[in-house]
Amino acid sequence: MHNGNYDVIVVGAGFAGLACAQAIARAGKRVCVIDRKRDLGERLHTTGILVQEAMADPLLVNLPARFRHPVPAVRLYAPGLESIELTAPGYRFHTTDTPALMRWLGEQAVRADVDLRLACAFREARATAEGWHLPGVGSCRYLVGADGARSKVAAYFGLGRVRDFLYGVEHEYDGAGLQRPDALHCFVSRRWAPGYIGWIAQTPRGVQAGLARRLRQGGEPPPDLAAFLAHVAPVVGLSPDRKPDSVRAGLIPCGGPVHPRMRHNVLLAGDAAGVVSPVTAGGIHSGLRHGADVGHALVRALDSGIGPQASAIRAIPAWRRKRALRWAFDHLQWDWPFDLLLKSPPLRRMAEQIYFHRRGQTSSAA
Repeated sequence: MHNGNYDVIVVGAGFAGLACAQAIARAGKRVCVIDRKRDLGERLHTTGILVQEAMADPLLVNLPARFRHPVPAVRLYAPGLESIELTAPGYRFHTTDTPALMRWLGEQAVRADVDLRLACAFREARATAEGWHLPGVGSCRYLVGADGARSKVAAYFGLGRVRDFLYGVEHEYDGAGLQRPDALHCFVSRRWAPGYIGWIAQTPRGVQAGLARRLRQGGEPPPDLAAFLAHVAPVVGLSPDRKPDSVRAGLIPCGGPVHPRMRHNVLLAGDAAGVVSPVTAGGIHSGLRHGADVGHALVRALDSGIGPQASAIRAIPAWRRKRALRWAFDHLQWDWPFDLLLKSPPLRRMAEQIYFHRRGQTSSAA
């Protein structure tokens, strides 16, 4: 505790918020993280699937092996359930026990001298001569909104808001096993997942299965995960009759970075800043990196006495190609071309670029 006086207060104890706070704490600055949850493992909106690049992040480099399961291959399925296998030499994904991972990250933050306050929601901030005062929390020079796609900090301060979303639902099956536990099973289908995909993967706890679709105005029904699982059960070996042990759902940003992301000593980070791939909806690695960058920029500002500059924070990817693919996915997605072109070299190369950022190796199977 720092008697309510901090250099920085971070709202949101997700990946970006904790990365930001630890970067600040390691520099010897006073930082507090508040989160409305009572338990960092509850009400999660992330799948917890980590790309290999994320495993080298300072927050995850010492992640215990019991919290992760390596997945070296991607099995990509066309709507008719024909598939190809994608790999890249030396590359692997990692699925996680997501609730345990988030609790572990919270413990690491406390050990790094971050004042972590749970069951503490952001409601208002009052301007002071030095920065901001949050009633019931304390005062700070800088405030960071790392509170997700529906950021209350962004709304309160009139910063950029995330407008484009996917809506995802995910089930966890404790103790379950897949026929191919070494693959991330991804299903492309306009019927089940318009604008996105379905996914099934082995985790340290069992199996996770999810489905997401583009969220549009007009109130579409939520993804029909039960019917989807009944459809794909024969190719993955997961019983469609089994009841899930836990369920999570939520909004996933897919429109790219928001503007503005900084104003009056208030900055946005991670999902709140729209730092999520428009195509893959992968935000963990980007959130870790962006959160740490925001933290480092604030440390420099505190040391110099000069407010943080946008140029001091690593540029967020423009994702021009992925935004073009997002538009195509939203407007031109049909099932029959994907069934027809699944094994074609152009589609294979595009899939390798999306999953591995480089060429890989493929094999096909009926």
